[in-house]
Amino acid sequence: MKENGLLLVNLGSPEEPTVPAVKHYLNEFLGDPNVITMPPALWQPILKGMILPFRSKSSAATYRHCWLPDGSPLIVNTANLTKRVQEYLPDWDVRMAMTYEHPAIDETLRAMKKECRHITVLSLFPHFTQSTTQSIIEQVRAVDPAIRVIDRFADEPDYLQVLATHIQEAWEQREYDRLVIAYHGIPVSMVKHGDPYQEETERTTTKLRQLLAIDDEQIIMTYQSKFGPMPWLQPYLKDEILEEIKRGHKKLLVVVPSFVTDCLETIEEDQVENHQRFLDHGGEVFDVVPALNDRPEFAQFLAHFAQQQAALPEGGAL
Repeated sequence: MKENGLLLVNLGSPEEPTVPAVKHYLNEFLGDPNVITMPPALWQPILKGMILPFRSKSSAATYRHCWLPDGSPLIVNTANLTKRVQEYLPDWDVRMAMTYEHPAIDETLRAMKKECRHITVLSLFPHFTQSTTQSIIEQVRAVDPAIRVIDRFADEPDYLQVLATHIQEAWEQREYDRLVIAYHGIPVSMVKHGDPYQEETERTTTKLRQLLAIDDEQIIMTYQSKFGPMPWLQPYLKDEILEEIKRGHKKLLVVVPSFVTDCLETIEEDQVENHQRFLDHGGEVFDVVPALNDRPEFAQFLAHFAQQQAALPEGGAL
């Protein structure tokens, strides 16, 4: 039996790029009350009767377009990251799980409890928000309330330096007019109810401005991936990139710190949809910085951070 285990948790993905598989995934994902806070009695008829029948078909086509030989990009990239972190923690048992679909958090934790004396769960979402991190915490607590959960890491200096170096390397590849930092959006209503996400993302942008050798006026902050009719955090990436064209800024570099592994949002939404939208309206260059994925410096940060947190007394984690 090993002394320590580390479980890296990401969002999840359909098991295959088919309509039934995507429908099953979306039903689990959008049925989570932490994601959609509307009362279930009101939301479930909308989800079952309107969202799933139409969105499943279009999403399946999008997944097919970016599907890799070994599976979903999010799953493949998270698996590669997990292997890399394991290399930096040879005495630990390092595994991955997903909030939705497989490998499931509860099943993986129960298996790890048979092999490890102490388990640390690390959310792969740098910032805390109800719509992602809270569901991880609840699923872990349902298995064992004593398991330590690291629920954010965006303020860690080592992480910020890794991210800044990664961005700077991309910025120096060619001449850009603007660096667009795009975070995954959340509903404004969540922020009004105390969700710290907006404050945390703004803090990350402030830190990156300090670390990057890029003129301050060349950096803008946006949010992407809006879902549904309710207002989300703004400015919206898809609108802001068109405003940049009007300002004469036709060469953009986009980075999405919310995603540590490339997935549907970074590949299809940004590299395909937003890229084409930008070009169609007169833009010239729209490059997207790859996610950190299994970059050695990032894997090393996660390994060291997990070690530091596991060494803290109970209640000392973030």
